[in-house]
Amino acid sequence: MVPVDINAANNNNNFTNFNGEFNVGVGEFSIGNSSENQEQGLGNSHRRDRKKRYHRHTQTQIHEMETFFNECPHPDDKQRKKLSTQLGLHPLQIKFWFQNKRTQMKTHQDRHENCQLRAQNELLKTENQCYRDAIQNALCPRCSGKTAVAEMSLGEHQLRIQNNQLKEEIDRLSAMASRYAGKMIMSHPQMSHLVQPPPSESGMRTIGRDVYGNGSFLGSLVGPDDADKPLIIELAIRAMEELMTMSQVVEPLWMGGVNGSSLVLNLEEYSRTFQMGLGPRLNEFRTEASRDTAIVPMNSMHIVEGLMNENQWSTIFCGMITRAMTHENLRVGSGPGNFDGALQIMSAELQVPSPLVTTREIYFVRYCKQQAEGVWAVVDVSIDHLLPNIQLKCRKRPSGCLIQEIPSGYSKVTWVEHVEVNDAGAVYHMYKHLIFSGQAFGANRWLATLDRECERVASMVAIGFPTIEEPGSIMIPDQGKIEILKLAGEMRRGFLGLATTLLGSTYTGSVGDDIKVMKMKNVNEPGKPPGIVLCAATSFWVPASPKTMFDFFRDDNNRNEWDVLSNGRNMKKLTQIGNGRDVRNSVNLLRNINTNQEDMMTIQETSTDPTASYVIYAHLDVPAMEKVINGADDSDIATVLPSGFVILPDGLTQTIGNGGGSLITISFQMLVDATSSSQLTISSVATVENLVRATVVKIKNMFPNPPCFSHPPFGN
Repeated sequence: MVPVDINAANNNNNFTNFNGEFNVGVGEFSIGNSSENQEQGLGNSHRRDRKKRYHRHTQTQIHEMETFFNECPHPDDKQRKKLSTQLGLHPLQIKFWFQNKRTQMKTHQDRHENCQLRAQNELLKTENQCYRDAIQNALCPRCSGKTAVAEMSLGEHQLRIQNNQLKEEIDRLSAMASRYAGKMIMSHPQMSHLVQPPPSESGMRTIGRDVYGNGSFLGSLVGPDDADKPLIIELAIRAMEELMTMSQVVEPLWMGGVNGSSLVLNLEEYSRTFQMGLGPRLNEFRTEASRDTAIVPMNSMHIVEGLMNENQWSTIFCGMITRAMTHENLRVGSGPGNFDGALQIMSAELQVPSPLVTTREIYFVRYCKQQAEGVWAVVDVSIDHLLPNIQLKCRKRPSGCLIQEIPSGYSKVTWVEHVEVNDAGAVYHMYKHLIFSGQAFGANRWLATLDRECERVASMVAIGFPTIEEPGSIMIPDQGKIEILKLAGEMRRGFLGLATTLLGSTYTGSVGDDIKVMKMKNVNEPGKPPGIVLCAATSFWVPASPKTMFDFFRDDNNRNEWDVLSNGRNMKKLTQIGNGRDVRNSVNLLRNINTNQEDMMTIQETSTDPTASYVIYAHLDVPAMEKVINGADDSDIATVLPSGFVILPDGLTQTIGNGGGSLITISFQMLVDATSSSQLTISSVATVENLVRATVVKIKNMFPNPPCFSHPPFGN
């Protein structure tokens, strides 16, 4: 029992303890003079110790108050007075007992709830630890390795898969050998090395090989196993998160690039920012990473649709993609025509339009997500580590674009390109600076190509076409202009897809140029003449800027300077149809002046953007061209064999003035025989080779090397 002064009890409301005691000091129940008593008590406490006396409630009183408490825990004044009369207690005693009783009950209740919460917390901790142990010990059904992305690098995962397959192969061969030798050959307990895959097809390709039968890479790939699909989905979601950060954060993650517009990645900052990324960088792989932003004349939905359809995607970027394929749709969009949440497994071959540069093969997952109204993101990330027995030389870390729609049908596109590539010893010396600087496959290249294609599409749907009318030009209706632009598009796609396909037979001419020649056999192929076609191409360097070379090739007055077949005659421009903001981006109809070839016309497209330029042309007979002009479908009547030039910067902008030099790829096609069953003659091959060689010589004579050096500024 603890003595409690009544005056102190008035302040802390603790007159009674939990045992039913009521402590009363001197001057108890002096209610009217409580303030005076309190002050007096405080003063007297410094002079003498006050004697305390204690009052304990009887068991009957406690029982009656507890019974009443169970029915009414908060009695009012009238109930307290009535209860005090019945029990012989003062109303204040009743009041303080009920206060203490309520406090006691609340304390017991809180203690009970705390015990329950502690028990639940311990249960959750136990379950959480069980889940962590299960995830930590989970094994991949294919490689018997860990399945968590953060616990294993992509390279390690691929090594485990291949090791597991090698063990199975050894066991299978051991079983076969035991049948003949009479004893089992013990399999190796561990495999510490991997068998190298067979070398990719390279070197000499026969001239008679079909140009459309070379896509062995895409044709050999299949969709992922069901066991890998959850990992792929998780990988795509994490890649989307990384892309959103990469496309919006600037310094210190991104730094200024060499061309003054695009940004290059700070690899150290990237490693710090994305510590839970896609694993370490692979040995012998170098990194290309850049970012660029542009305003393109197309709304966000049309851009997304073009990216999510492999046919449209390869058409838009025909200067960079030779082939593309969708292997499986893991997820479809949220509705017809809506690609929100779409996720698909794809593969592609990327190119530099030159017969001297090998393609880059990629196997990846593409994920599309709508971030907000009018804001979309599309991300690619490689998953080739899931493919058994395939080791690709190019690997995409999270790359893609953030598309933000702005008024007037335009979109702001931020492109991020982040790849790792192993091309040591595989890059032709003339293209090393272009490729190693990241200009060949960088973000600015993808974005400039997208912008240029959006211009073409916008020009076809615009009301009225920008046409340059000159004396002697012909009038063409709008539908005829649309068909001419469509025909030019078919020419462009066929021409650009042909240059890289010519990676094959090599003939070194007297001027030191590698001339690639291929035979194509066309049988009932739309848009191409039937029979045997020879295609020849080569690439060379000239000490003039890409702008200078583009203006030289597109000028009709200069055609006799490089066109061997013109016999020194100029071309007359019949019409010029614009298809871009730059007036030099156009499709022209031409005809030779003072020639007996009155039944032939030439359709020519000239196209340029900050990263590449093209001059592509084809000869058509006049009756077929007249049908196209009158609005007939070009796919039914026009058969063309496009030839022309690809103009790329050499990557050495400081070598020749401010514009640098140019890498020129020239490609010619020639119909050798209209019957596909005839044999190819050596004279036909020599004719097309001589045509290419003579054109190269004429161009180099027009742009000789400066006196400061006698050979191109490229290493061996």
